[in-house]
Amino acid sequence: MTPAREKARVHRYQARCSWRGSTAAGYEGYGRAHEAGALPAAAVMTLSADPAFLGDPTLLNPEQLVVLAAASCQLLSFLAVAARARLDVLEYDDEAEAEMDEGDPPARINRITLRPRIVLTAGPDRERVEHLVEVAHRECFIANSLNSDMKIEPTIEFR
Repeated sequence: MTPAREKARVHRYQARCSWRGSTAAGYEGYGRAHEAGALPAAAVMTLSADPAFLGDPTLLNPEQLVVLAAASCQLLSFLAVAARARLDVLEYDDEAEAEMDEGDPPARINRITLRPRIVLTAGPDRERVEHLVEVAHRECFIANSLNSDMKIEPTIEFR
């Protein structure tokens, strides 16, 4: 392995959150909106709490970002696995969801379900594609970082 490749084994990620306001009025009285970004990306998002925790329903919340990260990582992992296997993926859409059961402490996202719809050119059989979905899940950095129960329910189509 080359020295440059050895150095690349540890990846570091930065994130920034910023909030301004006052909590003097108590739990019910402060705004949950805050800004978040991740260097070196220039994009900044305005986030809030889940509406169940008095957040703004028109803004993304941290729980949604966890589900989004899981779905995005699975998409990227699958595309990489499919490309290495020389499959021609034409479309990939996911309608992911998560559940947080406050009655099952500690509070956490208990379950994430990914429902990718994958469209490929004709050629591989469905079983091979399903196997590659599983391989991608095993290689997904985010899935490997979470302790939530994660299920993948792919729909596979060929053109």
